[in-house]
Amino acid sequence: MVKENNKEEKLCLFFASDYHFEMISLPYISENLKKDKKVIVITENDLNNTIEKLLSNINLTEEEKEKIAKIDWKNNDEDKFEQIKKANEENKNTIIFVKGKENYIDSINKNIKNLISSDKINIVDCYDINEVQNDVKNITKQYGKILSTSGVEKLL
Repeated sequence: MVKENNKEEKLCLFFASDYHFEMISLPYISENLKKDKKVIVITENDLNNTIEKLLSNINLTEEEKEKIAKIDWKNNDEDKFEQIKKANEENKNTIIFVKGKENYIDSINKNIKNLISSDKINIVDCYDINEVQNDVKNITKQYGKILSTSGVEKLL
């Protein structure tokens, strides 16, 4: 679990569209799936159509594409919370992407904190840049690292 006061461990991402989110997150997701980590995407809107289209056009092996396609890209928070509970109980290394507007991210994170006790669960907060563009500097102060198209980078 990402420790609340340890900003060094916290990771964020800023996206301009669903495709942009997917393009930033897919290399990181693929890398973590290779390490046998569970990936959960909690999203304010359904991403099934965009991820299918993107997977058909990117340069990954068929096996990698299949693993990514098996992730639940729908916006069904209740099912995702069940997945998180199960991952916590099994003490499984897990990456949770929380994608949406700032209020949605805050609400989901509060609910996740009530569900998990494992330190093997890490959260990536994914902000809609169109909503938070004037507040990016303040938001990044809460995080130690940022996920971008060039990978994970340490924030100063």
